[in-house]
Amino acid sequence: MEHKEVVKRMQQRLDCSKEEVESMLDAFCNIIVERCQQMDTIMIQGLGTFEARKKMERISVNPSTGKRMLIPPKITMVFKPSNAIKTQLKTKK
Repeated sequence: MEHKEVVKRMQQRLDCSKEEVESMLDAFCNIIVERCQQMDTIMIQGLGTFEARKKMERISVNPSTGKRMLIPPKITMVFKPSNAIKTQLKTKK
């Protein structure tokens, strides 16, 4: 599902204008980004958990040349769905 489709469906369910729905989605995304930049965890009941995790630097070896490389640390985004969503997906066969 693309952004336009999400906006359209939210617009129908909330009975709001397209601009209001887009501003709500933008605000939601901005909050998640801001909190994850601060390495905070965001838990949304019924949806799941958004978390920023820091991967430590590590050494990798190229198997064909045997050359060792240092891979710098980085921050990755992780989403863990709630148990309610997992249960619904398991029963949807």
